[in-house]
Amino acid sequence: MPVSLKDQVALVVGASSGIGRAVAVLLARNGASVMAAARREDRLRALKAEMAGHLLEICCADATSVPDVERLVAETRRVLGPIGIMVYATGTNTPDRALVRLRPAIWDELISTNLSGAYYVTQAVLPAMREARAGHLIYIASISGHTPDISGAAYQASKRGMIGLAHAIRVEEREHGIRTTVINPGLVDTEILEKRPVKLPPEQLAQALLPEHVAEAVLACAQLPPRAVISEMTIVPTVL
Repeated sequence: MPVSLKDQVALVVGASSGIGRAVAVLLARNGASVMAAARREDRLRALKAEMAGHLLEICCADATSVPDVERLVAETRRVLGPIGIMVYATGTNTPDRALVRLRPAIWDELISTNLSGAYYVTQAVLPAMREARAGHLIYIASISGHTPDISGAAYQASKRGMIGLAHAIRVEEREHGIRTTVINPGLVDTEILEKRPVKLPPEQLAQALLPEHVAEAVLACAQLPPRAVISEMTIVPTVL
Protein backbone atom coordinates (compact mmCIF):
# COMPACT_ATOMS: atom_id res chain seq x y z
CA MET A 1 0.00 0.00 0.00
CA PRO A 2 1.17 3.57 -0.62
CA VAL A 3 2.74 5.24 2.40
CA SER A 4 0.63 8.03 3.86
CA LEU A 5 1.99 11.56 3.43
CA LYS A 6 0.10 12.78 6.50
CA ASP A 7 2.44 14.58 8.89
CA GLN A 8 5.16 14.76 6.22
CA VAL A 9 6.54 18.17 5.25
CA ALA A 10 7.23 18.72 1.55
CA LEU A 11 9.15 21.66 0.13
CA VAL A 12 8.29 22.24 -3.53
CA VAL A 13 10.59 24.67 -5.34
CA GLY A 14 9.22 26.12 -8.56
CA ALA A 15 5.60 25.92 -7.45
CA SER A 16 4.20 29.02 -9.15
CA SER A 17 3.36 27.24 -12.42
CA GLY A 18 3.59 24.06 -14.46
CA ILE A 19 4.88 20.85 -12.94
CA GLY A 20 5.88 22.40 -9.63
CA ARG A 21 2.44 23.87 -9.07
CA ALA A 22 0.77 20.57 -9.93
CA VAL A 23 3.10 18.74 -7.53
CA ALA A 24 2.38 21.15 -4.68
CA VAL A 25 -1.37 20.75 -5.21
CA LEU A 26 -1.30 16.96 -5.40
CA LEU A 27 0.96 16.48 -2.38
CA ALA A 28 -1.22 18.80 -0.29
CA ARG A 29 -4.38 17.03 -1.40
CA ASN A 30 -2.80 13.75 -0.32
CA GLY A 31 -2.12 14.94 3.20
CA ALA A 32 1.36 16.46 3.09
CA SER A 33 2.15 19.80 4.71
CA VAL A 34 3.48 21.75 1.73
CA MET A 35 5.69 24.80 1.42
CA ALA A 36 5.25 26.13 -2.11
CA ALA A 37 8.18 28.30 -3.18
CA ALA A 38 8.92 30.36 -6.27
CA ARG A 39 9.88 33.89 -7.33
CA ARG A 40 6.41 35.04 -8.44
CA GLU A 41 4.57 36.01 -5.28
CA ASP A 42 1.30 36.81 -7.05
CA ARG A 43 1.15 33.28 -8.46
CA LEU A 44 1.91 31.80 -5.05
CA ARG A 45 -0.85 33.82 -3.41
CA ALA A 46 -3.33 32.59 -6.00
CA LEU A 47 -2.23 29.02 -5.32
CA LYS A 48 -2.68 29.41 -1.57
CA ALA A 49 -6.16 30.81 -2.09
CA GLU A 50 -7.06 27.90 -4.35
CA MET A 51 -5.81 25.41 -1.75
CA ALA A 52 -7.79 26.80 1.17
CA GLY A 53 -8.61 23.91 3.47
CA HIS A 54 -5.29 22.19 2.84
CA LEU A 55 -2.04 22.78 4.69
CA LEU A 56 -0.13 24.70 2.03
CA GLU A 57 2.07 27.65 2.88
CA ILE A 58 3.97 29.88 0.47
CA CYS A 59 7.37 31.56 0.44
CA CYS A 60 8.77 33.84 -2.23
CA ALA A 61 12.38 32.86 -2.96
CA ASP A 62 14.87 32.74 -5.84
CA ALA A 63 16.45 29.29 -6.16
CA THR A 64 19.57 30.80 -7.75
CA SER A 65 20.28 32.81 -4.58
CA VAL A 66 22.00 30.96 -1.73
CA PRO A 67 20.72 33.42 0.93
CA ASP A 68 17.17 33.09 -0.44
CA VAL A 69 17.38 29.31 -0.35
CA GLU A 70 18.71 29.24 3.20
CA ARG A 71 15.92 31.60 4.28
CA LEU A 72 13.35 29.41 2.52
CA VAL A 73 14.52 26.23 4.23
CA ALA A 74 14.62 27.92 7.62
CA GLU A 75 11.11 29.35 7.11
CA THR A 76 9.76 25.95 6.07
CA ARG A 77 11.10 24.36 9.23
CA ARG A 78 9.78 27.21 11.38
CA VAL A 79 6.27 27.14 9.93
CA LEU A 80 5.76 23.45 9.12
CA GLY A 81 8.52 21.43 10.79
CA PRO A 82 11.36 19.18 9.58
CA ILE A 83 11.46 18.72 5.80
CA GLY A 84 10.95 15.11 4.71
CA ILE A 85 10.44 15.62 0.97
CA MET A 86 12.04 18.17 -1.35
CA VAL A 87 10.90 18.53 -4.95
CA TYR A 88 12.99 20.69 -7.27
CA ALA A 89 10.81 21.66 -10.24
CA THR A 90 12.35 25.01 -11.16
CA GLY A 91 13.48 25.24 -14.77
CA THR A 92 13.83 27.52 -17.76
CA ASN A 93 15.02 27.62 -21.36
CA THR A 94 15.58 30.30 -23.99
CA PRO A 95 14.65 30.96 -27.62
CA ASP A 96 18.37 31.69 -28.14
CA ARG A 97 19.29 28.07 -27.53
CA ALA A 98 21.11 27.29 -30.80
CA LEU A 99 24.90 27.58 -30.46
CA VAL A 100 25.04 30.32 -33.07
CA ARG A 101 22.95 32.49 -30.71
CA LEU A 102 23.84 31.09 -27.28
CA ARG A 103 26.00 33.50 -25.30
CA PRO A 104 27.75 33.15 -21.90
CA ALA A 105 25.10 35.19 -20.05
CA ILE A 106 22.32 32.94 -21.39
CA TRP A 107 24.34 29.82 -20.59
CA ASP A 108 24.93 31.05 -17.04
CA GLU A 109 21.23 31.79 -16.52
CA LEU A 110 20.14 28.32 -17.60
CA ILE A 111 22.80 26.48 -15.62
CA SER A 112 22.10 28.61 -12.55
CA THR A 113 18.33 28.04 -12.66
CA ASN A 114 18.20 24.44 -13.81
CA LEU A 115 21.23 22.96 -12.01
CA SER A 116 22.93 25.22 -9.49
CA GLY A 117 19.62 26.00 -7.80
CA ALA A 118 19.01 22.27 -7.35
CA TYR A 119 22.35 21.99 -5.60
CA TYR A 120 21.74 25.07 -3.44
CA VAL A 121 18.43 23.71 -2.16
CA THR A 122 19.93 20.27 -1.66
CA GLN A 123 22.85 21.48 0.42
CA ALA A 124 20.45 23.53 2.54
CA VAL A 125 18.14 20.60 3.40
CA LEU A 126 20.71 17.80 3.70
CA PRO A 127 22.16 18.48 7.18
CA ALA A 128 18.81 18.11 8.96
CA MET A 129 17.91 15.08 6.83
CA ARG A 130 21.21 13.44 7.79
CA GLU A 131 20.47 14.08 11.43
CA ALA A 132 16.98 12.63 11.06
CA ARG A 133 18.37 9.74 8.99
CA ALA A 134 15.50 10.19 6.54
CA GLY A 135 14.60 12.31 3.55
CA HIS A 136 13.53 12.09 -0.08
CA LEU A 137 14.93 14.44 -2.71
CA ILE A 138 13.01 14.48 -6.00
CA TYR A 139 14.34 16.34 -9.04
CA ILE A 140 12.42 17.15 -12.22
CA ALA A 141 14.93 16.80 -15.06
CA SER A 142 14.07 15.93 -18.68
CA ILE A 143 14.52 13.27 -21.31
CA SER A 144 16.80 15.91 -22.88
CA GLY A 145 19.28 14.94 -20.17
CA HIS A 146 19.69 11.58 -21.87
CA THR A 147 18.61 11.99 -25.48
CA PRO A 148 20.06 14.69 -27.76
CA ASP A 149 17.32 16.91 -29.17
CA ILE A 150 16.59 20.48 -30.22
CA SER A 151 16.27 21.87 -26.69
CA GLY A 152 19.75 23.39 -26.88
CA ALA A 153 23.18 22.73 -25.40
CA ALA A 154 22.69 24.72 -22.18
CA TYR A 155 19.35 23.08 -21.38
CA GLN A 156 20.60 19.58 -22.14
CA ALA A 157 23.79 20.10 -20.15
CA SER A 158 21.85 21.40 -17.15
CA LYS A 159 19.41 18.49 -17.16
CA ARG A 160 22.15 15.91 -17.61
CA GLY A 161 23.93 17.56 -14.72
CA MET A 162 20.81 17.27 -12.58
CA ILE A 163 20.58 13.57 -13.33
CA GLY A 164 24.20 13.16 -12.28
CA LEU A 165 23.61 15.23 -9.15
CA ALA A 166 20.66 13.09 -8.09
CA HIS A 167 22.52 9.81 -8.53
CA ALA A 168 25.66 11.07 -6.78
CA ILE A 169 23.62 12.19 -3.78
CA ARG A 170 21.87 8.83 -3.60
CA VAL A 171 25.20 6.97 -3.52
CA GLU A 172 26.78 9.28 -0.95
CA GLU A 173 23.80 9.78 1.33
CA ARG A 174 21.97 6.45 1.34
CA GLU A 175 23.85 5.43 4.52
CA HIS A 176 22.03 8.34 6.17
CA GLY A 177 18.62 7.09 5.05
CA ILE A 178 18.30 9.69 2.30
CA ARG A 179 16.72 8.73 -1.03
CA THR A 180 16.84 10.51 -4.37
CA THR A 181 14.61 10.28 -7.41
CA VAL A 182 15.09 12.02 -10.74
CA ILE A 183 12.11 12.19 -13.09
CA ASN A 184 12.66 12.77 -16.80
CA PRO A 185 9.50 13.98 -18.53
CA GLY A 186 9.08 14.16 -22.25
CA LEU A 187 7.03 16.93 -23.83
CA VAL A 188 4.83 18.65 -21.19
CA ASP A 189 2.36 21.44 -21.87
CA THR A 190 3.80 24.16 -19.62
CA GLU A 191 4.85 27.79 -19.95
CA ILE A 192 8.41 26.79 -20.85
CA LEU A 193 7.11 25.90 -24.32
CA GLU A 194 6.59 29.62 -24.88
CA LYS A 195 10.40 29.93 -24.99
CA ARG A 196 10.71 27.70 -28.03
CA PRO A 197 11.96 29.56 -31.11
CA VAL A 198 9.30 27.75 -33.17
CA LYS A 199 5.90 27.18 -31.61
CA LEU A 200 4.40 23.71 -31.57
CA PRO A 201 1.40 23.07 -33.82
CA PRO A 202 -1.85 22.70 -31.86
CA GLU A 203 -2.27 19.04 -32.83
CA GLN A 204 1.14 18.16 -31.34
CA LEU A 205 0.54 20.21 -28.22
CA ALA A 206 -2.74 18.39 -27.70
CA GLN A 207 -0.79 15.12 -27.38
CA ALA A 208 1.69 16.41 -24.80
CA LEU A 209 1.73 15.41 -21.16
CA LEU A 210 -0.02 17.68 -18.68
CA PRO A 211 1.77 18.87 -15.53
CA GLU A 212 -0.64 16.74 -13.51
CA HIS A 213 0.71 13.59 -15.18
CA VAL A 214 4.21 14.33 -13.93
CA ALA A 215 2.82 15.23 -10.51
CA GLU A 216 1.21 11.78 -10.32
CA ALA A 217 4.65 10.26 -10.96
CA VAL A 218 6.12 12.37 -8.15
CA LEU A 219 3.35 11.25 -5.81
CA ALA A 220 3.91 7.58 -6.65
CA CYS A 221 7.63 7.92 -5.86
CA ALA A 222 6.96 9.85 -2.64
CA GLN A 223 4.54 7.20 -1.38
CA LEU A 224 7.02 4.32 -1.54
CA PRO A 225 8.12 2.91 1.83
CA PRO A 226 11.52 4.12 3.11
CA ARG A 227 13.27 0.87 2.19
CA ALA A 228 12.46 1.37 -1.52
CA VAL A 229 13.23 4.09 -4.04
CA ILE A 230 12.68 4.73 -7.73
CA SER A 231 16.08 6.18 -8.54
CA GLU A 232 15.12 7.36 -12.02
CA MET A 233 11.88 7.50 -13.98
CA THR A 234 11.03 8.52 -17.52
CA ILE A 235 7.49 9.60 -18.38
CA VAL A 236 6.59 10.48 -21.96
CA PRO A 237 3.45 11.06 -24.04
CA THR A 238 1.99 7.86 -25.43
CA VAL A 239 1.97 8.90 -29.08
CA LEU A 240 4.89 11.34 -29.42
